[in-house]
This record gives sequence, structure tokens and C-alpha cells, in this order.
Amino acid sequence: MNSKTLYLTQGAIIAALYVILTLITNAAGLANGVIQVRISEALCVLPIFTPAAVPGLFVGCITSNIMTGCAPWDIVFGSIATLLGAYGTYFMRKHKLAAVIPPILANTLIIPWILHLVYQFEGSILYFTATVFAGEFISIAVLGTLLRIALKKNSSAITWQHKTD
Repeated sequence: MNSKTLYLTQGAIIAALYVILTLITNAAGLANGVIQVRISEALCVLPIFTPAAVPGLFVGCITSNIMTGCAPWDIVFGSIATLLGAYGTYFMRKHKLAAVIPPILANTLIIPWILHLVYQFEGSILYFTATVFAGEFISIAVLGTLLRIALKKNSSAITWQHKTD
């Protein structure tokens, strides 16, 4: 398969998976709000395996935010948080344990301000920071690490664009 075609296909599949997982999480009431554990955020480990995950996660997040009825500022800045986190994971891909830090950090620094300024939820920035951090930690550090381990064990069945360690 042509490398450009592979890149686009991987990005599109990742975006679609992000949307599907967010919609499932949204049905459980956990995709948005002060307490959120987006299962789709586990996919933020995929830039360890392929650079196509960076735009795939960004497009998936934008699409999910639109489909779940997020406010325009949330669609923009929430998606930027995911993009920054995905880039960070890609650049830290050789450090598997530390690679989960950028998306957790990006979302923990940006999303509380969206909850406070855009949605004007009751609570302090510190409270929102704690709840977003907890949700991101569960989604990325726990579920994402399990996903990374499973993909690494089965990586011979998957064609990635760069070798994994």
C-alpha cells in the first residue's frame, strides 16, 4: 500500500474509532461535563505507533465534540488540547511511560477553563482541574497503556508507518 494512502487510511480509522468511542461514552453520560472519562482518549497513545494518529485524533475530537453538542469554544479549544497532546505523545514515543503525559497535561490545563468560562459550571478551577486530571488519567494512563501493551504484543499483524520499540 502506498505510504500516503496508508497514512490517510490510518488517520481516518483512528478518527472514526475516536467518534464511535466518544458516542458510546456520551451515552453513558461521561463524554462531557465536569466529570468525564472519555474512553476514546485511550487512543491518544496511538501516536506512539503512527504519526497518522495525530490528525486522526484531532479530526475525531472535533467531530465528536460537534456530534455531542459541545459549545463552539469547546469544539475549538477542546480539540486543540487533543491535538497538542497527540503531538506531544508522538514526540515522546520512544519513552513509552512518559508518552501518556502530554495528552493528560494538555487536557488538564485547557479543559478546566472551558468548563469554567464557556459552560460556567459551579465549582472552582482547582476542582475542575482535579476532575479532568482524574478522567484523563483513567482514560490515557490506565486504558491507553493497556491499549499500547495489547497493540505492541500484536504489532506483527498491524502495518505501522514507523517501527515501534
